[in-house]
Amino acid sequence: DHIDLNFGCPVPKVTRKGGGSALPWKSDLFRDIVKAAVDGAGDVPVTVKIRKGIDDDHLTYLEAAKAAESGGAAAVSLHARTLEQSYSGHADWSAIARLKEHIESIPVLGNGDIWSAEDAIRMVDETGCDGVVVGRGCLGRPWLFGELARAFGNAEAPIVDATLAFVAQAFRRHAELLVDFYEDELRGCRDIRKHAGWYFKGYPVGGEMRGRFTQVNSLADIDALIAELDLTAPYPGEGVEGPRGRSGRARRAVLPDGWLSSRTMNSQESADLQEAELDTSGG
Repeated sequence: DHIDLNFGCPVPKVTRKGGGSALPWKSDLFRDIVKAAVDGAGDVPVTVKIRKGIDDDHLTYLEAAKAAESGGAAAVSLHARTLEQSYSGHADWSAIARLKEHIESIPVLGNGDIWSAEDAIRMVDETGCDGVVVGRGCLGRPWLFGELARAFGNAEAPIVDATLAFVAQAFRRHAELLVDFYEDELRGCRDIRKHAGWYFKGYPVGGEMRGRFTQVNSLADIDALIAELDLTAPYPGEGVEGPRGRSGRARRAVLPDGWLSSRTMNSQESADLQEAELDTSGG
């Protein structure tokens, strides 16, 4: 449906090679990548996700978003934190509002600290953004997107009563889909393990039981554990909302040597990035 260029990753193994949220600092490289992607994508829309910048002294989001707009991007989204912040603290929604005032011809989407449909509505009201992007907020709550759809006016979106029975079956269905995706039951069940804490956050599922969910090797293992749960437990309310996933604390940005000395690429940096292209470790 579209191609999203993610310039938001703060992981050191990515930023130390000039990738992720370090990259927009090099304005010529950023501009060239966006334009090349748009030209190569043809009729497929290209969207661009960015952060505010490296740190509070090296902000890039207004310039980068303008370059994305000029380069033909279909939309731009802002995670309203800096690289240095990583996932710590609170997102600066005022930056989303400034970006909305700065960009005229394409939608501006806000990202950061949306844990519920109410948060999304409040972000749009406070910033004027055209829509929202959800990251960590959907971990263990994939039905959040239905809640968002309903909040934004889709009366046909289902209303979920997230009892423990519902959540347990959603967890099981998620595992089943992972197994289908990987065509490997063990791999799919290993992948679902990390989601157990997010799905059962706030519910009467003790630490020992959650630990057992993080050791499952088969769908039968999951079924056996679900059978031990008190599936009559109701939705616990706000206790299941709020921050989830990565958080941590702010840390010094890990960048290539001399990266901040210039906003444009030099020959050595270009050569180093060519080598980085050979690294497919992800990020």
